[in-house]
Amino acid sequence: MTYAFHRYAQLCANVVGSSWAFLIASLVIIVWAATGPIFHYSDTWQLVINTGTSVVTFLMVFIIQNSQNRDTLAMQLKLDELLRAVENARTGMVNLESLDEKELMRLQKEFQRIGRRENGMAAQSGAGSAQGE
Repeated sequence: MTYAFHRYAQLCANVVGSSWAFLIASLVIIVWAATGPIFHYSDTWQLVINTGTSVVTFLMVFIIQNSQNRDTLAMQLKLDELLRAVENARTGMVNLESLDEKELMRLQKEFQRIGRRENGMAAQSGAGSAQGE
């Protein structure tokens, strides 16, 4: 079942994400709006589009979430492989997604400090080479 859903979700995401799908959806809205005067803008006329869009939105949430979960997992695995392959990389970073919010914020601040320190060193070495000229 999981494999079948994945294949279906991938197919749906590709089809629904196409320019043709957008064009068809736009045409449906235009036709619906054009039929308003014919149906005297009745409650049923409004209910048709509301129900249709609600059902499509509800189903698309699952399709999009499945695609996003797979993309995120694939990206994490690629990054994990890069961390493993780089000699001085901190391989403890491999499981960051399992950390809680507080731990992630602590790491973010640490990397901001590192970035500021490295930018300061780069600025100093740039100033030193400019003075030596």
